[in-house]
Amino acid sequence: MGTGEDEDTGLGCCGCCLMFFSICIVVVFFPFSLCFSIKMVQEYERAVIFRLGRVLSGGAKGPGLFFVFPCLDEFKKVDLRTVAFDIPPQEILTKDSVTVAVDAVIYGRVFDPTLSVCNVEDAFQSTKLLAATTLRNVLGTKLMSEVLTDRDNIAEKMQQILDEATDPWGIKVERVEMKDVRLPLQLQRAMAAEAESTREARAKVVAAEGEQKAARALKEAADVITQSPAAIQLRYLQTLNSIAAERNSTIIFPLPIDLLQAMVKK
Repeated sequence: MGTGEDEDTGLGCCGCCLMFFSICIVVVFFPFSLCFSIKMVQEYERAVIFRLGRVLSGGAKGPGLFFVFPCLDEFKKVDLRTVAFDIPPQEILTKDSVTVAVDAVIYGRVFDPTLSVCNVEDAFQSTKLLAATTLRNVLGTKLMSEVLTDRDNIAEKMQQILDEATDPWGIKVERVEMKDVRLPLQLQRAMAAEAESTREARAKVVAAEGEQKAARALKEAADVITQSPAAIQLRYLQTLNSIAAERNSTIIFPLPIDLLQAMVKK
């Protein structure tokens, strides 16, 4: 338990008199004065104590119990837990002159309670506003394609910039995440049409390659059949077998073209 009995250097004559008066109040109204002199903070909190308007030496107090002098000391609690807050959606003009709406989330915590109380009025609100401007500045140097595909590097760069800027405020920016990137409706339709056209062109190429391979295979099969006249008869019998397996009542008998040509000549 902290005692609050730090050195009184710098208080001056008036400060020493007030200190003596406060001690007298604690002694006279003991033990009831302990209700106003002993304070407690949780494990995740720290207390920054001001004595006559000056920060008490020794840093923030806690966790646990600490002592303050009535009418002399004031303290402010600071939460050390990680806080997550959203960055409002920002309308951003990218490097290639495309307007996108981007929102993100910031995770930060206080690593120095004294700095967060003395150097800035509202540390987390200031960090939130700074994050919004940083998001606009960083994305303004990126192309639209980079904004859509390179989110991790953009978030890492933002985290480094914010961490350096908030060090004097006692804030540690642990993580930055881009939640959503919204494109204009007309641009979404144009990108969808472009992607569909690309897929159709790729499908036509694949179909043409398949037809080319099939034609090559048919040519090779025709060459083999030409070299062996009995092969066509075997193929014919195989076709009849396939037709009969399906229980069809119609059977097609192929007539050789050579036979027709011979009959025409006669």
